[in-house]
Amino acid sequence: MPNLDFQIHKLSFFSSLDHHQLNNIAKISVIKKYPKDSILYYENDTSQKVFFLIEGLLKVYKIDKYDNEIFLYHIYEDSMISELTTINDNSIQCFSNAEFTEDSVVLEVDFDAFKEVFLSQNILNSEFINEILKKTSQLHCVVNRELVFDATAKVAFMLWDDLEIFNSKKRQEVSFMLHIQPETLSRVLKKLSRNGTIEIKNSHITVLNKESLKKIYRGEE
Repeated sequence: MPNLDFQIHKLSFFSSLDHHQLNNIAKISVIKKYPKDSILYYENDTSQKVFFLIEGLLKVYKIDKYDNEIFLYHIYEDSMISELTTINDNSIQCFSNAEFTEDSVVLEVDFDAFKEVFLSQNILNSEFINEILKKTSQLHCVVNRELVFDATAKVAFMLWDDLEIFNSKKRQEVSFMLHIQPETLSRVLKKLSRNGTIEIKNSHITVLNKESLKKIYRGEE
């Protein structure tokens, strides 16, 4: 694996740091490899680390009272993983489960040292706030998908926002992620194909009219 400084600099979160500051991050960090299907953390775990995904893909989900998996969202490479609600505590509460769906590489930064060496010196504060805002936006999307969107809007939003994942998964997996029946997914895709919004060839979807997808999930048509 390349040296720690090189791996850290691959993350846009740390791209503004100079060589000395990168060395300081390296001193309070470790890089770990995780195989596909392994778990980073479970709901209600606590951690003293801030996690960043350097390479790979992570699935975030919860388990309901019937032991059913409720998919929330994916975390892509070059992103902060940790679900932060405050910087006042020395540990981070995990509100969901996080499972790797690809072989992945994670940067783990000591949270207490990170606050002392960087945040208390007003270094990386804006990057930190931006990552927290991204998490808030992701949760807004989950709320819309689960409480506001109908089946057509759910499919339209995923095609608009996450087409690569949509095409990489089997239809049954996609319907599971969207919490709709496979027959419903098939019916929606056929409708979107007939009206010229998408094209389907050998199960691969190409979006022909992205603006139309946006209008659908926004309820404008």
